Amino acid sequence: MTTIEEFKKFSKEMIDYVANYYENIENKSVLPKVHPGYLKSLLPSNAPLEPEKWEDIMKDIETIISPGITNWRHPHFHAYFVSAINFPSIVADILANALTGPGFSWITMPVSTELEMIMMDWLADFIGLPEHFKFSSNSSGGGVLQSFASDVTHYTLLLARSRKTKQNSSVSDIMSKLVMYASSQSHSSVTKAGLLAGIKIHYVDTDENFTLRGEGLEKAVSEDKQNGLIPFYLCATLGTTTSCAFDNIQELGPICNREKIWLHVDAAYAGSSFACEENRYLMTGIELVDSFNFNLHKWMLVSIDCSALWVKDKSEISSAFNVDPVYLRFPIGGELPQYRHWHISLGRRFRSLKVWFTLRLYGKKGIQSYIRNHIQLAHEFEAMIQSDDRFEISYPVTMGLVCFRLKGSNELNEKLNESINAEGEIHITPSKLGDKFILRLAITYEHANTEHIKFAYDIIKKHADLLLL
Repeated sequence: MTTIEEFKKFSKEMIDYVANYYENIENKSVLPKVHPGYLKSLLPSNAPLEPEKWEDIMKDIETIISPGITNWRHPHFHAYFVSAINFPSIVADILANALTGPGFSWITMPVSTELEMIMMDWLADFIGLPEHFKFSSNSSGGGVLQSFASDVTHYTLLLARSRKTKQNSSVSDIMSKLVMYASSQSHSSVTKAGLLAGIKIHYVDTDENFTLRGEGLEKAVSEDKQNGLIPFYLCATLGTTTSCAFDNIQELGPICNREKIWLHVDAAYAGSSFACEENRYLMTGIELVDSFNFNLHKWMLVSIDCSALWVKDKSEISSAFNVDPVYLRFPIGGELPQYRHWHISLGRRFRSLKVWFTLRLYGKKGIQSYIRNHIQLAHEFEAMIQSDDRFEISYPVTMGLVCFRLKGSNELNEKLNESINAEGEIHITPSKLGDKFILRLAITYEHANTEHIKFAYDIIKKHADLLLL
């Protein structure tokens, strides 16, 4: 058994270790130098029979755990999208973990339910969502903190399926007739959600800018209805993973509303950018959607996992997934959201605490400054790439992502990507836009500056020079 005094000592040492890790992160490599299976030889084949000491675990962190860490917060990590974190969020998670209540109903942790409701309203105002998504507006809407955008997509798909089956109770074998929509640029989790729900997926063509438009959706819906299928769900994207393209909600919304198609918006990465008013033109038409989601753990500095979901009509949640055995009921608090119905799992984390800490200790201006700095640095990198005639920008830069490639074959660009990542001075990811293999550089480091971007460009240019000799 661990004593309180031992806990205090170990916790202080761990905080010091984490602080030193961040202070010295630039001296570490971006990618680990280990090979698959490295850990097996470093750990015993069975768990210990007798208790071990905190001190021994601390020693092993450096020799066993540290070598296998990919340093996502490294200033030269430019892969994927931001996986942000901040010290207020870490501290809040310590308290949340200590309190341990699963918060599936009001009485199990009243502050968890009530703080989450308030934080969802704060966030709705923070990014400019319509009033009808807020609890405080006395509308039908509301919000919840879930784990990841992929879970949210699956959950809203199930909500939409429940709505449509209730609307078409007279139709026999309705499940085999349901069809959902996504574009080829949608995240892979949309495909996975369809597979998990057993739903046909119709991938709708995008325009030349990889944007899903109303014309394409209208054509797909008409075709499916003629074939006896029942359209019921569309996952649109604001800020696609490949290029950060934005689907046209203003065109898609009226079609979905007319055809009674649930319109869900996945803004996992770019949703945070709407904290800056100058970016909100990219979500024009948002008042027409049924649900909206973004990951606070991507670009709003909250530690993983924390994904915000708003729905236009929260009554659809209780009517779809209200499983309410006697042992979960309580005579008071029933007028507030029973959050166990708002996601697939019963228990849930006290995520609103780290949102509260982060918003208070950064303020809207602090988060806006952080996001604007990333966007500015992306444009600086874009200019560096454009200064070299051997390169081309593959997609217009709007957020903290730059898509680029060497002019030439896909094979040449694949070699460039492999060469850069094999060296490990920076880490980037590739993708494909149409039939073109591209490289993606994302600004991810909280304190990123021009020097970091120039370093990345110099590394890329060095590998291009070697390839084109």
